[in-house]
Amino acid sequence: MLIFRNEDLDSQRCRPEFVQAMFEDLRWYGIGWQEGPDLGGPFGPYAQSERRRFYLDAWSKLLLGGWIYPCSCSRKDLAQAASAPNDDNDEPVYPGTCRNQRLAVVAPAGVNWRFRVPDGERIEFVDLRMGARLFVAGREFGDFVVWRRDDVPAYQLAVVVDDAAMHVSEVVRGEDLLRSTARQILLQRALGLPTPDYYHCALVTDDGGVRLAKRHDALSLRTLRAQGLAPGRIREMSRENFAADQCKK
Repeated sequence: MLIFRNEDLDSQRCRPEFVQAMFEDLRWYGIGWQEGPDLGGPFGPYAQSERRRFYLDAWSKLLLGGWIYPCSCSRKDLAQAASAPNDDNDEPVYPGTCRNQRLAVVAPAGVNWRFRVPDGERIEFVDLRMGARLFVAGREFGDFVVWRRDDVPAYQLAVVVDDAAMHVSEVVRGEDLLRSTARQILLQRALGLPTPDYYHCALVTDDGGVRLAKRHDALSLRTLRAQGLAPGRIREMSRENFAADQCKK
């Protein structure tokens, strides 16, 4: 069973016409789902913008458990303090500036709330495609944001809460999110939630090996559709791209 979950927490980028376009393009491509915003289901609502109460409940549990703390650092502060190496697909390791400060904050809005990772803990899991994976908390990733200063839950918290609430047993996503899986496992443990199986697939890249992304002017499925390409041809192009990438490795 496939679930369509509309991850629309960014109100600036998510518009009704974009949601409708997703429905149309995915169905044209041949992907169907059994639960979603358009079909309903037993674990709705299926739009994250309508699930705030679930996220607030999780935030409260993390606060009571001592897992999170308020952080007043700006992006400029973090950029200046960054010392650990990182790649384009992940954030720098947080230096812990606010970790031990006492900020009189008891509501999620107004500051970032960070999850206090257990430094040195080894997070191990078996990816269904890539095999055994290991990340060390505090070294390969630091305290991460679970609630943003603009009063919106962060991706890491929202997907963990929703995966458990919607009884998701297997998550399939790009390999650029491998490190996020380690973060999410820590959240699952702190909240007493089950951990689904994970399959991280290879990324589709351009001729230079750079993953396709909007910031690199990658063509969307709708653009390829407008150019007259058939779904089968697009899938064939993806397979060819993947095969070429494997040969390079």
